Amino acid sequence: MAFNAWAQSSRDTAQEATDVRQQVAQHQTEVQRLQQDVSQQESTSQQAAQKLQQQDQAIAELRKQIEAARQASKVPSGKH
Repeated sequence: MAFNAWAQSSRDTAQEATDVRQQVAQHQTEVQRLQQDVSQQESTSQQAAQKLQQQDQAIAELRKQIEAARQASKVPSGKH
């Protein structure tokens, strides 16, 4: 009887070990997928940041041009 209990315990332990290995493998796969998702999101975010920086530079250049045009169109105060 003790042998049967020991054998059953051994089988249970082996099954638990197999289950744990499967769970670990599934979790590793999920971690890899999440890491890929994060990398993709970081790349997308970096591209968006670069685009915003380019737009900011274009806006700054346009503001300079507008200010230059305003200055050029001003009539000097002594020549009314």
